[in-house]
This record gives sequence, structure tokens and C-alpha cells, in this order.
Amino acid sequence: MKRTSLLLLAAALLAGGCGTAQPAAAPAGAVQTQAAPIKEPLVLTYDGGLYVLDGDTLKVAEDIPLPGFNRVNPAGDDRHVLVSTATGFRVLDAVTPELKDDEFTGDKPGHVVRHAGKTVLFSDGTGQVTVFDPHDLADGLPEGETYQAAAPHHGVALQLADGELVVTLGTEEERKGILVLDRDRKEITRSEDCPGVHGEATAEGEAVVVGCEDGVLVYRDGKITKVESPDRYGRIGNQAGTGNSPIVLGDYKKDPDAELERPEQVSLIDTRTGELRLVDLGTSYSFRSLARGPHGEALVLGTDGAIHVIDAEKGEVVARHAVVGEWREPLDWQRPRPALFVRGHVAYVTDPAGKRVYAVDVESGRTLRTATLPASPNEVTGVVDGH
Repeated sequence: MKRTSLLLLAAALLAGGCGTAQPAAAPAGAVQTQAAPIKEPLVLTYDGGLYVLDGDTLKVAEDIPLPGFNRVNPAGDDRHVLVSTATGFRVLDAVTPELKDDEFTGDKPGHVVRHAGKTVLFSDGTGQVTVFDPHDLADGLPEGETYQAAAPHHGVALQLADGELVVTLGTEEERKGILVLDRDRKEITRSEDCPGVHGEATAEGEAVVVGCEDGVLVYRDGKITKVESPDRYGRIGNQAGTGNSPIVLGDYKKDPDAELERPEQVSLIDTRTGELRLVDLGTSYSFRSLARGPHGEALVLGTDGAIHVIDAEKGEVVARHAVVGEWREPLDWQRPRPALFVRGHVAYVTDPAGKRVYAVDVESGRTLRTATLPASPNEVTGVVDGH
């Protein structure tokens, strides 16, 4: 037999052996590699780590140890989530899944806002604002653009489609309003008529709403308008908006002396008219209870265990979908409590007491899937493409 034929035969036998050989067993306790990409991944925090779930089956695809109290937000593309740790915003590829070493470093990482294809980070401890395209995360950590607020504070910022930057004004002792900058970072307008400014949401037509202890500020078409609460103290600190509706959903608290107020009203802010309407739920809720549905519905997860569906235009509760048992909001805001995350037509609800997570059809209220987790979940989020 010719030497060439012998070499070909040997190569064929070697290839055949590789195709039939069984892989060696993984050592006990070794982390198994996820072979296939995770579909529609969800990310949940628990005391000591992160669970990455398959959004279709709700099965735990990966358990990632991560000490400390961590928070999670969609990064703004179709595969990444940002994990707020003690040192900054760390990048998690939820499709692989892999918690990368890539990190936007910053003291006291705070709000993460996605809008118009840009993601904006605010570091409370430094007052630094970072703006980047989340689709660049696939190639490593984007350099992005940074803006330095006048003073560190618990703030928030967002960038509009034309490059304007809306950023809160404040110090560690006092938060009082917002500043709007053009794409060259020159001031367009400001308002300092917003005590305790907190939170943001964007509505139809890029109307921006930020909360105050006595109402909200609405920025639209180059102008800032103050919308007063019906009560002398009427704090709106958490909001949920959607491009499908000109109306923003907000919480509503009216007892300035409460150690922890458990409100039973929510607010609806019409960015067209400046009208602020209150809706009675008949149950309390928490800051992790607000979301919007695919048709602009305002959704609130109540302590009665149900998702309350509000017609934002009518200002009426039109449906109530029972999901979990009754619960009570803990005094410590970092402690687990049922949380709501909505993506498309599916609402995901966590149940820390039962160590469960539910997938619920928003329109019908039907529970699609349920899964039990090894530990009690705290926060929940998933990949949401900003485009």
C-alpha cells in the first residue's frame, strides 16, 4: 500500500475514533457548560448569586455564585443584562450564559435607563453618567460617553433620540430637579421645582416624566412642566412608561412621616394634558410592582397576590389576575418580595415565600408555566432589545 493511502487510512480511523469517543465525566461539583443558547433568558437574583432561566421553560440553565446584594436590569440588546454590584455595573451574557469581567466601574451604581437605542448609567457615589450603545457589548466593554453631574446624588439620566440628555439635579443632602442638555452638552432648560426627585419614565412622543414629593416634572418638546399632586405631600418616586401610551403609571404615597407607607393608590400622568389621576386598587403594592403591558395597559402586582390591569385612558381597573398568595412588603427594601417583570405578552412574577416563578399571559391572566427554584428569588429581569 502506498504511503499516501496509509496516511489517509490512519486519518480516517482517527476521525472515526473522535466521533465515537465518550466524553470524560465531569468532576463532582463542576459547572456544566450550557451547550445551546438560552432562549428568551430571564435573570433572577437570590442571596448569594444569580439564576439564569430559559424563558420558555423556566428551567434554571445556570446558577452563578455572586456574593452581596446585587441588582439586575436589561442592558438594552437581545442577550445582555447589567448586574449592579458593590463596584459597578457588570456585564452578564444571559444567552451563553457568562458573567463577564467587563464592568462599568462606579461607586454606588444606581439607575439603568434604556431609550432610543442608548443605555444610560448613573453612579450615585460619583455623579457620573455613562451613555453607550448596548449592541456594542458583544465586542467587549464600550467606552461610551460620560457626563459628570455637578454633585454626587441618588440620581437618574436618560438620552433622547436627538441626543438630548435629561439628568437629575441634587446633592447627597438634597435632590431638587432636572437639567436638560443638548447633544453638545449645553444647557437647554432646567427646573428646580421637584423636591426629592426620583425615578423616570418615557411615554409616547418621548415625553419624559420624573417623580417629585409633590407631583412630577414632564419634559416634552423643549419645555418642562410641573404637574402637582392633589395632596400637599404626594410622592411619586417610581414610574413605568411605554411608547404605546402618552400616560405614565406611577406609585403614590401621601404620608411623609410613615416608616414604610403601604399605599393603595397609583397615579396616572397624562403627558398631553398634564392631568394627574389617582386610581384606588383596594390593596397595597411595592416599588417592584409596576409594569406596562403590550397594549399600554398599566399593570400593578398587589399584595393580594394579583396583577391588577388598569385601562390607562379610562383610569379604571379592568381585570384582576390572581397569581401568588397574599404577601406583605418588608421594611427593608433589599429584602425579597414578589416582583413583576413584563416582556411582550408575558408577565413574570416571583414568589419568594414559595421559591417559585410564574409566567402569566397578560391578556387572559392564564398561568402559562410555573417553576420551583432552589432558593428564594429577589429581583427579576430579562433581555429586552432597545431597538
